[in-house]
Amino acid sequence: MRILSGIQPSGILHIGNYFGMMRPAIALQAEGEAFYFIADYHALTSLKDPATLRENGRRVAIDFLACGLDPERAALFRQSDVPQVTELAWILSTIAPIGLLERAHSYKDKVARGMTASAGLFTYPVLMAADILIYNSDIVPVGKDQKQHIEITRDLAVKMNETFGEIFKLPEPRIHGATETVPGIDGQKMSKSYGNTIDIFGDEKEMRKRVMSIVTDSSPIEAPKDPDNSTIFQLYSLFATKEEIAVMCEAFRRGGTGYGDFKKQLFAKLWDYFEPMRKRRAEILADPRYVEGVLERGAQRANEVAEKVMARVREAVGL
Repeated sequence: MRILSGIQPSGILHIGNYFGMMRPAIALQAEGEAFYFIADYHALTSLKDPATLRENGRRVAIDFLACGLDPERAALFRQSDVPQVTELAWILSTIAPIGLLERAHSYKDKVARGMTASAGLFTYPVLMAADILIYNSDIVPVGKDQKQHIEITRDLAVKMNETFGEIFKLPEPRIHGATETVPGIDGQKMSKSYGNTIDIFGDEKEMRKRVMSIVTDSSPIEAPKDPDNSTIFQLYSLFATKEEIAVMCEAFRRGGTGYGDFKKQLFAKLWDYFEPMRKRRAEILADPRYVEGVLERGAQRANEVAEKVMARVREAVGL
């Protein structure tokens, strides 16, 4: 079984990225052959500074490895180090119905938030389909908000197979709900574009500041509080044990504890949770060649698979 997932280097990684993509991907590397790419082509739709893009890509690799990705079990590589993916994206675009792309929720949401309505943003799902199909992927782990992209990929694969013969297998989504349950400090979904994130590897002072700035209601200390509507409790529940969650839940409902104290508990849990990963990250940074070596080996593995698929595609379409 081959597993495929990608993450954009559009900014510093935060705990929403960790629970939404990174932790599920790291867990899946034990189930099959995993290919994980840093989606720098995709990032070009929003990031226009070349130095920042390169630095972000390297930082994503460092953070992913620090969080537990094993390069002996999973190939980690830059999307742009596999040129066949853009070749396949063009071929897929020649059969992609405009109406299919016009129905993509992601495009409409991003334009509504102020992003430029570029051709690249509009055809984003085609490039994503190429990312998935170029590696003969079986499983693509995604949150519910990304399920439509997998459906578009399957539609394009079916259309290619109907037009040119059986070329592609149909990938299956592995749906998890984490991306919809990681709130930012303002209560919205945690996202770099909203500026409401808590970074995985921010320094202690900055992480504490972000946690203490979580938006709450005006309930007095003595009043009972609703944990189900609390960003603090939702975030704490991602890191704590069942017993610890039950204790905080009871404290919320009982009253007598202020939000400031709950925030301090959340910060302590966050800081302790990522402590082993901070140590691993320091070890990685101590070896200047390690990360580039991982990315080069990952790209070699990815290119070997991608070229076999593209040879089949070229033959089928007449190139």
